[in-house]
Amino acid sequence: MNDLLSLENVHLKLGGREILHGISLALPPGEVLGILGPSGAGKSCAVRVALGLLKPTAGTVHVAGRLASRDGEVLLPPEERGLGVVFQDLALWPHLTSVEQVRLVGRSVGLNVAGAIALLESVGLRSMTSRRPSQLSGGEQQRLAIARALASKPTILLLDEPFSSVDRETRQSLYSLIRAISPQISGPTIYVTHNAEDAQSLAEHGVRLSRGVLVADDRPWEDSGT
Repeated sequence: MNDLLSLENVHLKLGGREILHGISLALPPGEVLGILGPSGAGKSCAVRVALGLLKPTAGTVHVAGRLASRDGEVLLPPEERGLGVVFQDLALWPHLTSVEQVRLVGRSVGLNVAGAIALLESVGLRSMTSRRPSQLSGGEQQRLAIARALASKPTILLLDEPFSSVDRETRQSLYSLIRAISPQISGPTIYVTHNAEDAQSLAEHGVRLSRGVLVADDRPWEDSGT
């Protein structure tokens, strides 16, 4: 199996409501994929199933050829999936400095303080190493979340609507950052968004998710009204 991440016929029910309706997706190394769809389409739930944070009601998830989830079971825990993720709310730890956040995540791969500082420098935060999230601007918080996601040296990078709370100018600078770091990821980079401009700026290929149904469409943003 050459695909590093694959979901096959994945269904998800939450609170008695079916959120995902048999979605299938296979991502080879180097893919930069956009998943485009409106709020409530099930995009974040699909990401959480891939991460192992949600159990699929039915279907399978494979990561690097290993069966990771199957029919209501999580067989491979999130920390063993080699996934780096930036969530919409960023989920930064408010009590930790920038360098502490990066080093904590990178501890499993032996990242030391110098390595954490170098990683922060690569996302433009060299002078912000001792600052906590409350002392950073919105764009700086986004950059910290990206550095933290990269700290564990993931093979797959998932970005779940990370730019929804920043202004257009900041988004443009973050587009450049994502384009610069994507080649550092050996596996696919997945960008989940409701914003067609985001998808078009960052993704090489795309699919549309609508009411829990995944629609194959190489460039869905070209006819998107979102």
